Amino acid sequence: MKAIVLCAGKGTRLRPLTYSTPKHLIPVGNREILSYVLLQIADAGIRDVGLIISPDSGLRIREALGNGEQWGLDLQYIVQEVPGGLAHAVKVSREFLGDSDFLMFLGDNLIEGGVSPLLAEFAATRPHGLVLLKAVADPRRFGVAELDAQGRVQRLVEKPKEPKSNLALVGAYVFTRDVHDAIDNIGPSWRGELEITDAIQKLLDMGRTVVSHELMGWWLDTGTRDDILEANRVLLGSGGSGQDVAAISGLAACQNGVADDVAHAGCEIVEPVSVARGCVLEDCCIGPYVSLGAGVTVKGASITNSILMEGTRVLGPVVIEDSIVGSRSKISAKSRTGALQLFLDNDSVVELD
Repeated sequence: MKAIVLCAGKGTRLRPLTYSTPKHLIPVGNREILSYVLLQIADAGIRDVGLIISPDSGLRIREALGNGEQWGLDLQYIVQEVPGGLAHAVKVSREFLGDSDFLMFLGDNLIEGGVSPLLAEFAATRPHGLVLLKAVADPRRFGVAELDAQGRVQRLVEKPKEPKSNLALVGAYVFTRDVHDAIDNIGPSWRGELEITDAIQKLLDMGRTVVSHELMGWWLDTGTRDDILEANRVLLGSGGSGQDVAAISGLAACQNGVADDVAHAGCEIVEPVSVARGCVLEDCCIGPYVSLGAGVTVKGASITNSILMEGTRVLGPVVIEDSIVGSRSKISAKSRTGALQLFLDNDSVVELD
């Protein structure tokens, strides 16, 4: 079994932050989103992993992740020259995959419980494809699977106006090599891309078996600022609840609490928080649901439900909530402000009178 992780997206909905930071490297709970994905893959026992990267952000992802040794993985980097769709990503990975069964995991998705249950079901039933599904309140926003009584997929419908099912496709799939034949026999969608939903439908049309596994826990698709803040809340809450790492397959490995070397005086900390090494906190209120990266300085401010990346400085009686602030930014005020909601790229400067 091999795995491919798709991280070639441009993250346009996360601009301006993604001008400097690939979306998969944005930290939640003081770990990059992609780090949690790799933890889950390693926990499932897979070692050979291909990362699908773009020419634009690929170098920064390579520099951040290296060869995968820290997760016990052998990472190979595969460049997707154009954003040609999820099935196109499988196509450009064909040399890496060979004839192996493989897990396909979207690199900006986090799922409770990891992918081990998915792989166990695949091994037990040996279908040609397995899709992870989650019951959602509004299935019109997603690709939706229609199942028979045995849980086998009968049809996939992309963003149906009148859905017959509330089971949405989550960002993890398992395939045999048969999916390559299916991809060879589909054309681009109206978006000009090779869609994985079309490839799965082609598998069904070819008489192959595709089964489903329903996710009962949470699913986090970190495509927007609000999604990332929600992921930060969920991960900090999970990590601080007394569950061990095995209970949620690596996702308790966010850096909860306050690092030992943090200097703080006159500071109120409302858990859960993640305060990394080298931070300086004076006369401030931090939390709940706040992640401060390494070397962040906060003096006189109040911060809730926010992520401040490494090296950021907040000086003066600033009130920050529901915010994501890029690395090495500076926010300062001479007098108390109303609540600010910020979404800033690296090296930003905000000065308030």
